[in-house]
Amino acid sequence: ILGLRVAGVDMLESAAGPQIMEVNSSPGLEGIETATKLDIAGAVVEYIAARVDFPEIDIRQRLTVSKGYGVSEIHIPRGSNFEGKSIVETNLRASDINVLTLYRGTVVIPNPRSDRTLQAEDRLLCFGKLDSMRGLLPPKAQRRRQPTVKDLSPTAGEVPTQSQ
Repeated sequence: ILGLRVAGVDMLESAAGPQIMEVNSSPGLEGIETATKLDIAGAVVEYIAARVDFPEIDIRQRLTVSKGYGVSEIHIPRGSNFEGKSIVETNLRASDINVLTLYRGTVVIPNPRSDRTLQAEDRLLCFGKLDSMRGLLPPKAQRRRQPTVKDLSPTAGEVPTQSQ
């Protein structure tokens, strides 16, 4: 039709079947971008990204690939056995724990070298055996909620009683 190798066809569905409304020789997006020298596809992607709330990918969920393995953050408190040691000297690798990222204050060090020396207050994002990592986490302090005792004042017309 019209000597075109590729054409666009607009059709409508009717009781008698599909009806061809128009055959066009639209050059498509590539032709429009070439003629206008505009990045139409990029603009569409930016527009959608700005208006759609894409969920953040949780690396912890993504790296839970095998039962018993996962991601955890290990805090190096002041006075820790790890303070002043290099990552390799901590023997984390021997416990099947890999350090993915080192957080030092506001500095993020992805894939830190094994000779990197750890400091107090560093945080390590690690992947490995969950049981091994649990042993490195400080025990959670059990906080019991103390019941609050309210002073119930007598309401109007009531006489306070004395306890015997």
